[in-house]
Amino acid sequence: MTYIPVGMYGCPVTGFTDNDVYWWRPLHERKPDTRERILFAAYKEIHLNGFQSASLSHILAHTGATKGALYHHFRDKTELGYAVVDEVIAERIHLGFIQPLEDFADPIEGFVAFIQRVGDAFSMTDIELGCPLSVLAQEMAPIDEGFRTRLTAIYEQWHQSIADMLIRAKEMELIVDEVDPYTMGVTMASIMEGGLNAAKVSQSLDKLYLCGQGLVQLLRLIRK
Repeated sequence: MTYIPVGMYGCPVTGFTDNDVYWWRPLHERKPDTRERILFAAYKEIHLNGFQSASLSHILAHTGATKGALYHHFRDKTELGYAVVDEVIAERIHLGFIQPLEDFADPIEGFVAFIQRVGDAFSMTDIELGCPLSVLAQEMAPIDEGFRTRLTAIYEQWHQSIADMLIRAKEMELIVDEVDPYTMGVTMASIMEGGLNAAKVSQSLDKLYLCGQGLVQLLRLIRK
């Protein structure tokens, strides 16, 4: 499906399909129902324009749904935004950044390969749009407790997934004893997210790759 986005603060953005954007690629092959179509369109609208500037009319225009259908599923715009976090962003972070860490035969080398694979998947379009989790956290966490608690829960799951991976590495005697898995999990997730922000500010994928290389160096340093 081609989506012609308005862009942050109403600026035009070149049209592209969902498959052109890392953050928007379909996660399921099944045909979405009306509620799922509204959620995904809202997710993209919020990603592009922020929650406060997100337009319900734009969301409906890209789904073909009626206003009545939207309010049948969601009481108001805030409830729709919460559902985007709970059901769309949470799932994408889980499938993209948490679940892949669970089955590495060698947690350290598996994570190195994962970092390289994810870095190679990003285009400048992905960088310009930014991580949807980070974009929404920066906008809404300081001003809305419902968003803050939901976003915090996603970050906590992400941090803990890296910590669990490092706990396995410790049990396999792959990393030095001084490493605290949870502290390192928070640090590594922050490096990954910071790399995306650095690339966005500099408008250069090179900054993203440098952060990835630094993270790989950190993994090598803590390995026995």
